[in-house]
Amino acid sequence: MQNTRVFLMVFFLLFLTQGNGIAQIHVSNEVGVLAGPAGFFTDYGERWNVRNNLENEGFGVGVVHYLSFAYKARCTCERSESWFSDHFRIRNEFDYLRSKLEHFGPVANGKGEGARKLRAMHGFTETYELGTHLEYHFMRIKDFTNFAVLFGPYVSLGVHYVYYTPTAYSDLGPVDDPKILFPSFQGGLDLEPSTTFAISGSVGVRYRLGMQHDLLIDARWNYYNSDFIDGLDVQGPQNKYNDWIFWLNVGYVFYINF
Repeated sequence: MQNTRVFLMVFFLLFLTQGNGIAQIHVSNEVGVLAGPAGFFTDYGERWNVRNNLENEGFGVGVVHYLSFAYKARCTCERSESWFSDHFRIRNEFDYLRSKLEHFGPVANGKGEGARKLRAMHGFTETYELGTHLEYHFMRIKDFTNFAVLFGPYVSLGVHYVYYTPTAYSDLGPVDDPKILFPSFQGGLDLEPSTTFAISGSVGVRYRLGMQHDLLIDARWNYYNSDFIDGLDVQGPQNKYNDWIFWLNVGYVFYINF
């Protein structure tokens, strides 16, 4: 909880600091909120098993802040033409994602002792993420804000600093007991909260609601620089990837000084 408060303080200090800088360089501000389901692709269950992917679905919420270079702050004056200002925004955000985790798939559905251990194991994980993205908008931002077009598709790439807290337990007893933990996880269980980084990419579209309002739909992929987001690391050559998520969210954006 202490780390959560630190992240929130850093985010809002960053927001306020940028606000002062924005007044100097005449960049306009936008703020928004995001929410939607998030699929966690971890070492729980079989990664490409359909039921596993559907059942291990969590939820995410986010607060976002955009820097737009197409207009000066506190007026509708257009800046001088440039390809960067016409097509790019910088997005800063704070996200919270959480999911319950269960083992699904052919191995867990079996009849042996290993299958029984997997079915008895349960967990959940949550991440707190502070990140920055560079958004590229295919349509000119000025055309979109002037209602020349109503839909503004975009792609983005960014990096997140991540604090994660995994939890796991077993119906059979202490989850770290070698007699209870599934063999592939022996030596690969770590339930301590920790930090890592993630590469984040997204594809989305904005819809123009009004002079100061947009709706957006965003499909996000976060690939973590850790395989312990869920607290598990499969010990074997079959473990080829770190943990990652797919987050589909819907958002609302408000233009502060447009």
